[in-house]
Amino acid sequence: MRSKIFFITAVLVSFVLQGFSQDDISPQRKQAIDSLALEKVRDLSKYISLIGDKETEFSEANRVIDRAVELFMEGSEVGVSSLYREDINYYLVREYLERLMRLNYSKVDIEWYKIEYVSDLEKQPDGTYVGVITVFQKFSGYDKEGGLVYQDVTKKDITVYVKRKETQIGGRLIGFWDVMLGDIRVKETSKN
Repeated sequence: MRSKIFFITAVLVSFVLQGFSQDDISPQRKQAIDSLALEKVRDLSKYISLIGDKETEFSEANRVIDRAVELFMEGSEVGVSSLYREDINYYLVREYLERLMRLNYSKVDIEWYKIEYVSDLEKQPDGTYVGVITVFQKFSGYDKEGGLVYQDVTKKDITVYVKRKETQIGGRLIGFWDVMLGDIRVKETSKN
């Protein structure tokens, strides 16, 4: 009996590990991963809008910052540009979001649009897939009287990482694809 249990366990583990070692993404799986990546970018867009909104309470903004940071690979940076300077400054994600929360405007509107893949997922030597999603961000800052003080539109490229991970559920090893966001690079900034 013991040898049968061992044999069945060995077959199950082998089956799960074989499924896990498949590093190629099927077209159906790729479509699901693309949808998840775009959904994470849309979530980030909502989070950025909430964090930048001066009506959002401090405690809620901090909670949203924590949620936004969870979308990113550790060490990821966000580029910040301005019509008034040529250089682009890069900040770690949390620092960027905290700076956004403290902007010196009475009201801030941030809108992301034209969210789309510009480069297909490409397999890297370590088995990770990397792609790029482009977004356009319209930023508007207002004074106490509601007058528009500053406005720009920035094209940004967001690096997307898709990695094979594993988790244990009910004592079984289950493999899955996880999507994480990486650096957000400024491509161009214009008046509109």
